[in-house]
Amino acid sequence: MLNNLKADLQKIKNPVKAKLLSGFFKTEKGEYGEGDIFLGLTVPQQREIVKKYFDLTLDDLQEMLSSKIHEYRFSALAILVEKFKKTLEKGKSAKGRSSYGRKEIFDFYIKNTKNINNWDLVDLSAANIIGNYLMDKDKSLLYKLAQSDNLWKKRIAIISTFQFIKNNQFEDTLKISEILLNDKHDLIHKAVGWMLREIGKKNQTEEEKFLNKYCKKMPRTMLRYAIEKFPKNKKNFYLKK
Repeated sequence: MLNNLKADLQKIKNPVKAKLLSGFFKTEKGEYGEGDIFLGLTVPQQREIVKKYFDLTLDDLQEMLSSKIHEYRFSALAILVEKFKKTLEKGKSAKGRSSYGRKEIFDFYIKNTKNINNWDLVDLSAANIIGNYLMDKDKSLLYKLAQSDNLWKKRIAIISTFQFIKNNQFEDTLKISEILLNDKHDLIHKAVGWMLREIGKKNQTEEEKFLNKYCKKMPRTMLRYAIEKFPKNKKNFYLKK
């Protein structure tokens, strides 16, 4: 089944699109996606293909995640998210449920953080697996990830909290945003600003408390992402502070 998935992905590869994606995801030497190889598939194409392969084993997914081919890793994570989702669904028959437990999938994901190494891979999976699993558990792991030297672990930390925001829990997002306030990478600036914006959609007062305290220290990209949905006069207020 694993070879069939690879064959299906390879069958529709697009060299022209692959070249564009390689540039978009910064794969040149010294860039954040250095060494990443693209087949040139769109996200909808991949999502359609993986529907046939949700029963792949974790061993199969490990092989996909260990590949330098970006679409293999993306497809593996899309399948892993679906497996985790099935562990949360009640009322399904045994056949309809994942054959793996939530902790098993969570542990597998943590073991593979080195392979979740581009922003789309993080955004696809972190909140759906890490955030979901940690909703009612100790969240110290996220703080450890946020304080690491690894770009992707830091992005996993902040994006995982999206699941908390959806459930009106803002504390960890705000604390991790504070930890990442002085980070140098724009992918972290964008991620933190995005999560602050999501808090604002739920509770603008909470977001503005944070902004009033830190807007002068925040990188401009982070601030602009955070205030993107504000009315023009309020945007100008924060940009001029």
